[in-house]
Amino acid sequence: MKKALGISLVCAALAWAQRPAEQDATALVEKARQKALAYTQSLPDFLATEIVHRYTGGYVDGYGGRPIDILTIQLRYYRHKEDHKLTLVDGKPTRQTFETLQGAVGTGEFGSTLAAIFDPASQIGFHWRNWKTVRGRKLAVLGYEVAGGSSRYRLGSTADGKKIEADSGYHGELDIDPETGEVLHLEYAADHIPESLGLTHASVTVDYALTEIAGLNYLLPARSEMVIGSKTAFDRNVMEFQGYRRFSADSTVDFGPVK
Repeated sequence: MKKALGISLVCAALAWAQRPAEQDATALVEKARQKALAYTQSLPDFLATEIVHRYTGGYVDGYGGRPIDILTIQLRYYRHKEDHKLTLVDGKPTRQTFETLQGAVGTGEFGSTLAAIFDPASQIGFHWRNWKTVRGRKLAVLGYEVAGGSSRYRLGSTADGKKIEADSGYHGELDIDPETGEVLHLEYAADHIPESLGLTHASVTVDYALTEIAGLNYLLPARSEMVIGSKTAFDRNVMEFQGYRRFSADSTVDFGPVK
């Protein structure tokens, strides 16, 4: 096993395609690392609309769940930080804030998760899996693991009116464009979740797509899905991001009338 800039790579056999040379695979990981660590700094200030379809259910019902509500969130990305404002619940104006929402909510699609995965301090182990073709585009698929001691994946739950938070290790999969080093699909799932949280499962997937903002194209989240579960039930959120547009400090944002 070789190490490159603190990143370890373990190449596994491919099921149907030729495995790249180890040095080429290591170079791909390094290209993706450099791209990911520069990602948040490359993004402009922008606004977007996030539509969240929330579901809940028991495992006997399957993983689809029954609908809870539909949230419309005004998302602002300003000076490399995310800000969320809840504007509608089931299509109706609300005075409730994003911070006081009950049930499953998530953030981090805009670079912080990618940066954490590729940060050498996270002591990531990458594993070659295979090639795949998506819409005529050949992508490299890598698996990875992050140990709990170096993880920044924070989970939270509420029990008896008290919010409990703890870090968990996680593992997942990345679909990477070998030409650019860009991550086009991201998956991660929690490992060894602390018992104090009362959770048995937590996972997220994010699909990225080129999106135009003020005449320039940026790779931004298009769709994300989050599932959080206990021994008996789960919450599932399906998030869509749309209406990306440039934001400036002197912009006026109209969130609509609140009734």
